Amino acid sequence: MSVKIENLDWMSYRELVENGQSRILIPVGAIEQHGLHMSLNPDVLIPQHIACQVAERAGGMLVAPPIAYGYKSQVKSGGGNFFPGTTCVSSRSLEEYVYDIILAFAEHGNREFILINGHFENSMCLVEAADRVVKQARLSGKEVKVILLSYWDFISEATVDKVFPEGFSGWAVEHGGVLETSIMLKIHPELVDMSRAVDIPPAEFPPYDVFPPDPSWVPESGTLSSPSKATAEKGEWILDECIEKIATTFS
Repeated sequence: MSVKIENLDWMSYRELVENGQSRILIPVGAIEQHGLHMSLNPDVLIPQHIACQVAERAGGMLVAPPIAYGYKSQVKSGGGNFFPGTTCVSSRSLEEYVYDIILAFAEHGNREFILINGHFENSMCLVEAADRVVKQARLSGKEVKVILLSYWDFISEATVDKVFPEGFSGWAVEHGGVLETSIMLKIHPELVDMSRAVDIPPAEFPPYDVFPPDPSWVPESGTLSSPSKATAEKGEWILDECIEKIATTFS
């Protein structure tokens, strides 16, 4: 039987969730440029892939359709909102949407949720949504638990050293770089064209933000570091570790 909720008929779904016996995994991402070499949806496809693999491995889990629109791309982590295709929502919109979705799932009998985040900027919006959901559910006599994780937090220093043998510039400038490109080469190679990858040094930013944001801070390619050394093998190393650790942690 499929672990994807949208592939189930309603009676099969009801049997799997009505007593709260299934944990619901909700991938949350963003539609955001990732350079000239890659599609707009890595932040959606990566957490969705991880969620499905974790659910199949751990058991007792179902995967909800991903939330594709995320919080505003920021200059120093996602290149900002200057690029056509980057389609973001406000923090209030994302928070309310996640809040409503979890409460709707709770009405079906579900009581435990795992939000798998694939877009750095989403984090605090998801924290606020989770906090409100737990409090609201309790007022209705339901005890709900929400777990929030970002998949990159499960990558060990040993794997980082393996993926970046020449040195790691930090997660903040990995937007469209080796990490995401390697994973996409593994799971969706048809959405990556390495012949269009732009080899640039890691972006450098001042220790402050400016509003309105300044487009001149962002490399023209949209990536914040070079994806040129990305490989599907590196993507496999990253995914294997993330999936194994998440599945083991929540089995």
